[in-house]
Amino acid sequence: MRYRNSDSFRHEQADKIGVLITNLGTPDAPTKPALKRYLREFLSDPRVVEAPRWLWWLVLNMVILNIRPARSAHAYQTVWTQRGSPLLFHTEDQAQGLRQVLAQEWGDNLVLDFAMRYGNPSIDTVVNRMLDQGVRKLLVVPLYPQYCASTTASTFDALSQCLRQRRWMPEVRFVSHYHDDDGYIKALAESIQAHWQTHGRAERLLFSYHGIPQRYLDNGDPYHCQCLKTSRLVAEQLGLEKNQYLTAFQSRFGREEWLKPYTDETLKALPSEGVKSVQVVCPGFSADCLETIEEIGVENRDYFLEAGGESYQYIAALNAEPGHIQALSTLIRKNLQGWQVTDTAVLRKQLAEAHCKR
Repeated sequence: MRYRNSDSFRHEQADKIGVLITNLGTPDAPTKPALKRYLREFLSDPRVVEAPRWLWWLVLNMVILNIRPARSAHAYQTVWTQRGSPLLFHTEDQAQGLRQVLAQEWGDNLVLDFAMRYGNPSIDTVVNRMLDQGVRKLLVVPLYPQYCASTTASTFDALSQCLRQRRWMPEVRFVSHYHDDDGYIKALAESIQAHWQTHGRAERLLFSYHGIPQRYLDNGDPYHCQCLKTSRLVAEQLGLEKNQYLTAFQSRFGREEWLKPYTDETLKALPSEGVKSVQVVCPGFSADCLETIEEIGVENRDYFLEAGGESYQYIAALNAEPGHIQALSTLIRKNLQGWQVTDTAVLRKQLAEAHCKR
């Protein structure tokens, strides 16, 4: 095996600190071929679907990839913008916001970039680019507040696969979760309060998180518990009583049991319980995407109204809002503590002095 080198490497170059934020991913275009490529990569990950490989390969390639790409492409077409995929440009905006804030302290000594676990820009491409720029200390922050093996651990797998091919390994720190981080909880609460100030409060606030199979929880995944804690902490900041908010799980796939209660069934049932107005927030999504814009904003809205509900509102994800950038930059600062780099000007002076003494 030939290990990857940095073509631009010079022994006298200054070391830099790198910060990489990541998200799940998105197809390159809202088309059937692009969705087929994306879904093949996504659904082939054994972290995402824990099933016998031979059996899942048959199901995926013989059935799912022949049916789902066309349906998914149609859904993506409804949310696609002039800037492309919402998840992609929101994550890009988050990275830009963080660069501006952190540059005030670190200047050119810090390289901040973003990548997607599936699709482009890939973790492999971005990490190698950062290392070629002289990054020798790397902090990776997956933008999944609640840890889940299907998302957070899968990101670590991709990072490991990339680094095992490098000749010079950087020091690595990895943020596995921040579901109860003070800044994150505050940003969520303030976002909800801002929505209330403009639109008023509904009878119920529904916290909707992406679901996972129940057996993942049974096997020790902490995701469910961390979601419930996030809901409770935000509700406490908002001063909500237990009967004023709910937690549910969306986006289930397949026939097996997933985490309950299900978001769609919850919204269908609320009107019969006398609840006529509801607001939905998705704390597990750091950026708006297909699952929030179309599934929560449109599909589940229809379920609630058709069941007899009268007012339904989706509260947007934190995206690149100032409160979110502040929370993430504080989280990054905490995890960079103790890491230092030699200023480029100082390094050049030291090298010049050493050369003069020869």
